[in-house]
Amino acid sequence: MTTHMNRRRFLGGALASGAFTIVPRSVLGGSGHVAPSERITLAHIGMGTQGFSELGGLLADPQIQIVAVCDPNTDSNDYVEWGKNSIRNRIRTYLDDSSWRENDSGCPGGREVGRKVVDTYYANHRGNENYQGCAAYADFRELLEKEKDVDAVKVMTPDHLHATVSIAAMKKGKHVLMHKPIANRLYEGRLVMKTVRRTKRATHLLAYGSGAGNGRIAERVKQGVIGPLREVHNWTNRPVWPQYTEIAQDRPPVPKGFDWDLWLGPAQYRPYHPHYTHTVFRGWYDFGGGSMADMGIYSLWPVFAALDLDVPVSARAWATHTCTINDNVSRPVHNDFAYPTGCTLRIRFAAKRGVPAMDLFWYDGGMKPRLPREVEAHDVEMGREGILFVGDEGVIMAGFHGQDPRLFAKGRNEPLSLDEAPSPGTGRGARHNPWLEACKGGEPSPGSFLNAAVITDAVNLGTVALRAGKKVLFDSDKMKITNDSQADKYLYRPYREGWEL
Repeated sequence: MTTHMNRRRFLGGALASGAFTIVPRSVLGGSGHVAPSERITLAHIGMGTQGFSELGGLLADPQIQIVAVCDPNTDSNDYVEWGKNSIRNRIRTYLDDSSWRENDSGCPGGREVGRKVVDTYYANHRGNENYQGCAAYADFRELLEKEKDVDAVKVMTPDHLHATVSIAAMKKGKHVLMHKPIANRLYEGRLVMKTVRRTKRATHLLAYGSGAGNGRIAERVKQGVIGPLREVHNWTNRPVWPQYTEIAQDRPPVPKGFDWDLWLGPAQYRPYHPHYTHTVFRGWYDFGGGSMADMGIYSLWPVFAALDLDVPVSARAWATHTCTINDNVSRPVHNDFAYPTGCTLRIRFAAKRGVPAMDLFWYDGGMKPRLPREVEAHDVEMGREGILFVGDEGVIMAGFHGQDPRLFAKGRNEPLSLDEAPSPGTGRGARHNPWLEACKGGEPSPGSFLNAAVITDAVNLGTVALRAGKKVLFDSDKMKITNDSQADKYLYRPYREGWEL
């Protein structure tokens, strides 16, 4: 048994028992230094656009050692980015090489790019250590089987693999850091929660803390500044990816070095097409969670936490549609394969402990709420993203994450003062710091998956309403749609053989 293996088992045991002594960094070799034997060893699963965008913070953290990367794609330049050459230029900073791939015009990604970045960065910044190199895998299952000394994984895959990968990792004793959402099916989200409770692994959803301003506004709402809260309206400019309205009929070849079968994972088989992969996956019911899963978890999680919301009791959706002409007849397209270009969701929460029932409205694709009279009277311009809290005695309007909140009440339009104390949506330190503390036996991260259980249910129930095309009533205890048995199927996923959860 190796020394490192002893260390990994010790970390796991310490977490379970709640007992762990963190050795001061000064003892380990000076300020900011962490001995290699005391680092959290991490496997990075998913090496695409967002993975490389966030990689720098992990590489630079002396508490972390990335020892493996994983992606079904080997190396290509066909990813989608939000600014020309932004990912290539970021990778150049990691490599300290301003000419890397200077003749390539696409967006790079894949496991071999990830391996090169990790190895080069550590060689440049930790060159005096006995670094053994980063392993690269196509299949996360093989990684989990072979990399015995990995303490934790970061999940940066498309949404449809989040539950599958995180559950497999926790069952192997690994802690999990994840990009949102936790799952794109309600059943899978609950199975993730069950696995967290059973394995007691340290988990953290990276959306935590981003909407802290909204949490602080919710705290003021609880103090009665606008009277009883009736509605919350949240709108975004998403989608910012092509939202396909038809299933492509052409059959391009699978790119060299790309394992399409592994990318599909638990989803039902379909022929390869680039419309499904590399950043645009989020617009498909099979692979993504839509705009609310993309952005609503950032803005609304602190609101859910501050208001202590329970699982919603119903959801209803209104969506855009498209038409097609067939034999000179124009008809609406029946779409049960992709999210609409724009929609409005109404998610209802029951009254509890003297607090009245509340409606949460979500808008995307250019949709926005009608402004209440209290706000409209002041000729206020709505931003492309924002949030409204509507009470019996006033309205609060702010930016998407709670920036610059204003109170509209009794004819007044004035800045809303916020309490200095952090709300239950505020992070502490770097995005992953609370999770690292939990991995080492400290308190569970406030970004724990368990704290995101209700908002995970709400987002996925909204998708059920979209697909059902009607208001759905939800029995949380039985995990059933009570007014439409046909809609129950949208709570689950039909799994390919060998990928069942």
